[in-house]
Formats: sequence, C-alpha cells, structure tokens
Amino acid sequence: MSRSHIYQDASPGNGVFRTLLFLLAILSFGLLALLPLPWQQQAVLGGIIIVLALILNVLSTSPLVTLALIATSVFSTVRYGCWRVNQTWAGLSGSGHLRQWDSIFVLALVLAEFYAFITLFLGYFQTLRPLRRPPLALPQDPRHWPTVDVFIPTYNESLSVVRATVIAALAMDYPASKLKVFVLDDGRREDFREFAARVGAGYITRDDNRHAKAGNINHALQSTRGDLIAIFDSDHVPTRSFLEATLGWFFCNPRLAMVQTPHHFYSPDPFERNLGQFRRIPNEGELFHRFIQDGNDLWNASFFCGSCAVMRRVSLNQIGGIAVETVTEDAHTALRLQRKGWETAYINIPQAAGLATESLAAHIGQRVRWARGMIQILRTENPLLVRGLTLPQRLCYFNATTHFLFALPRLIFLTVPLVYLIFGMTNIYGYSLAVVAYSVPHIILSTLTNSRIQGRHRFSFWNEIYEVVLAPYILLPTMLALVNPRLGKFNVTSKGGINRRAYFDRRIALPYILLLAAGPALAIPFAMLTAWPWLGRFAARIGIGRLPEETETPEQLQVLSLPAIRPAPDPV
Repeated sequence: MSRSHIYQDASPGNGVFRTLLFLLAILSFGLLALLPLPWQQQAVLGGIIIVLALILNVLSTSPLVTLALIATSVFSTVRYGCWRVNQTWAGLSGSGHLRQWDSIFVLALVLAEFYAFITLFLGYFQTLRPLRRPPLALPQDPRHWPTVDVFIPTYNESLSVVRATVIAALAMDYPASKLKVFVLDDGRREDFREFAARVGAGYITRDDNRHAKAGNINHALQSTRGDLIAIFDSDHVPTRSFLEATLGWFFCNPRLAMVQTPHHFYSPDPFERNLGQFRRIPNEGELFHRFIQDGNDLWNASFFCGSCAVMRRVSLNQIGGIAVETVTEDAHTALRLQRKGWETAYINIPQAAGLATESLAAHIGQRVRWARGMIQILRTENPLLVRGLTLPQRLCYFNATTHFLFALPRLIFLTVPLVYLIFGMTNIYGYSLAVVAYSVPHIILSTLTNSRIQGRHRFSFWNEIYEVVLAPYILLPTMLALVNPRLGKFNVTSKGGINRRAYFDRRIALPYILLLAAGPALAIPFAMLTAWPWLGRFAARIGIGRLPEETETPEQLQVLSLPAIRPAPDPV
C-alpha cells in the first residue's frame, strides 16, 4: 500500500493525532521565537541557524529544504520583530530616553519594518508551491470547439504597431469559421478601418472613450457573439499556437472563467537598456509573470493581466463585463469573477510577445497607474473583507493590492539615516550589538530564502533598484488613493516602438539626484560638528543634534546610525 493511500485511509483518530502534533509544533515554534536572549546567546543562535541554512541550501534543491528555509526565515524574522517591539516599548516608556520628535522617527521605522515582515510572510505563502499547469489538448473533432472573438483594443498606438498583432491573430491555428478578430479603435481612425477591412478583421469603434480600455472592451462585448474572448494589447503579437495551448482547460472545467498566459517582451525595458543588462538580468515583470502567477494558480487566485488571456463570455456577462471602477480593470475583473465562484487558470508558457515601455518616464507612468489601481481595489473591494473568496484567495489578493504601498516604507529606510546624521535623533532603540545579533539572521535568511525561491526570475540586488526608482513617484498616488479611491485619472501607456537613442532624462532623475547629493552635503557639516566639540555643543543647545554623553554602557539604550535593512518583498 502506498504512502499516499495510507494517509487517505487514515482513521479519524490518526487525523486528530496529526492535528495535535502540528499544533504542538506551532506552539513550540512560537514559544522559541518569543524567548528573549542576551545578545551574546542570540548571536550564537543566529550564527548556527545561518550556517545550517547555508549548508542545506548548497546540498539540496529539494522542495522540503525550501520549506525548511522558509520556516527558519520566518522564525528569525519573528524573533527580530518581537525584540524590536520590546526594545521600542522600553525606549518610549523609559525615563530619560524619550524626546518628542524621537518617537516619531522610531515608530516610523518600526512600522516600515513590520510592513516588510507582513509582505515577506505573504510572499512565502503566495509562492509556497507554484502549480506549473500544463496545456491540455483540444477535442479531436473541431466541430466541438467553441467560437472565439479576438479583441485588440487600441487608442493612440501607431498602425505599424497594431498591424503585426492583427495579422498574427488572424494567422492563429484555429478553424476560420470559428475565429473572428476585431480591432477596437478608441482613436476612431480611418486608416485603421481601411486596414481592418483589407486584412479581413472586424472594426469596432464608439462615440466616446468612457472608461478607457475597460469601456472599449465592454462596448465590443455587446456587438459580438463568440463563446470565448481572447484579448491582446495592441503591441502583443500572439503565436500561432496560442488558442491551442489555452482552450483545452475550458473543456476540462465548466466553471473556468479565464486562462492567462505570461507577458513576454522582445524589447528592453528602461533598466535593461540604460544599464546595458538586456538578456543578462530578468525583466522587471518576470518575477510576477513567470513565477508569482504560478504560485497564485495553486490557490485559484491567478488574475487577469489585461492581455494574452482568454475569457468565457458567460462569466463576464454575469459580473457585468470588465470592471470600470478602478484603473486596474484587469485584476479587479478577476477578483469579481472569483467572488462569483468562477475559477481562473495560468499557463506559464509565453504565447505572445510585446513591447516593453520605451522610456523611464513611460515606465514610471505605467507603474503609477498600476499602483493607484491596486490601492483603489483595496479600498473599494478589500479582499480580506468581501464575500465569496477563500482564505488563500484573500491572502493572495491582499498581497497584490498592498504591494505598491512599499513606497512609503522604502523612503523611510532611505531617509532615516539622515535623521540621525542631521539632528542626532534616535531611530532605533537598543544596544548596538543586540541590534546586529537579532537583525542579521533575519536579513541573511530572508535574502537567502527569497533568492532560492525566486531563482532566475529576480535577483535580490535588482529588486532594490526597481523599488528605489519607483518609490518617489508612486508615493503620492498611492496615498491619495488610500484616502480617496476616486482621486486621479486614467493614463494610457503609450508604446510606439523601440527607443534606440541614449539620453538622460533630468526631470525624471531629479529625486534620485537630490537623494544622492543629500548624503555628502549633510555629512560635511556633521563632520565639522564632530571635529570641533564646542561647535557641537552650541548646535545641541539651539536644537540641532544633542550633547555628547559622558558614558555609554550596554545597559543604556543606544542608537544605530543606520536603519534595519528589510528583505526585498515580492512585487505583484
């Protein structure tokens, strides 16, 4: 009798025993994570865990080892988090250590770190076991195949971009009698109408551009009749096998509303082009499209990405079409389908290729729209609170909708050292060696585990670059959307080709230039205050910095000049 069969036939008593054993393990884990230790003992414990994790990581690629690394990472992070809370509370409530402004910076850093902890844990859950769903073959008799309408929405893209997508869609391997391709032109351009008529594609337009892309698709739904709807952005050129690779699952599962495939780009994004890393590092979107969506698929939580997907018309009609209340209509639509009990699938095989954003300004603009839209979803249909979702679905959607809140924590991590440098104010309470002993295992283990999980889809160093570049620009839109989801407007991401000209965008680079200049500009005055003690005492008396202390013992609360470094959270 096989091992799996034994477990399937296990008696209720054995099931109760395994449940109790699991609860006992969780309880032991929690008690050990909460156990306070002197910094010397914590340093030994952290060192042992790090060495064991490094050895396991090298010796085996087993999924069981990956789970063990996740557990050790969570354990070290919980220990560090509990220690941070205790030290912060002691610092804020103790006499002689609290000053009015210090508490603001201390609490800001603690809250930023706890956002990172939650993101880390949700990321581990979301990618616990990527499903890697294979394509299913269509029935042998084409007469049983469904009819398919292909929608190619366009607004301001040039005909040279849209032409390749339309021709490739018409050339897909599928019976001509069951396939219709439509150009949805919100630009109402005569040359597009003539082109569609010349190649045998349908042409649909409307009198206004209400609700942008979502409204464009909903308008086309009213005048078409296909059983399934395939949607491609105007620059996403499908392969001939696209429909054959995706439609099989619709026959297998009558409750399947959508099959999504990855977004693949044949042109470099601004990071790859400007830094000369095209085809050397993973594309910024690869982590989501080639890994996280596979993890979502395990929990029936993969969502619509706006292109390279097939959707069942009946399911769209049941929810009133594509969602129009937010600017990320794709993810919002998937959430509503899931709430109605429909299922989604993800096939991690690129079946279309498109153009990456051609400039950093366009790239940032696109991410700003995504960030604002996901926060709008969080506010209007909070995945943790709405009805109809399973617990895993809630966690996956919550991680996706809160991901773009990283801007504020990221900027806190970048600027907190300046608070100490300029004003000499506290940002971390705790003995410096204790901070190192508790934080280093958390940092190393979370980085090691994420690197193992994400593999070739995201390099840890590059995640820092992506977030730092985006943070100054998505901060305000996300905060405004958090306050009022209706603030802001929809902006179309323009794609007109491949930018081959090198240039420096001073306007976009301004926040980073200021951040780079702030360190040296502030370090010189600080060095002067340190070099001449009388100048430091004068500055402290007028409210800049603080008077040097006579002694500093391990029992006293000390301050680090650098913030605790958080692990790179999984982008969505």
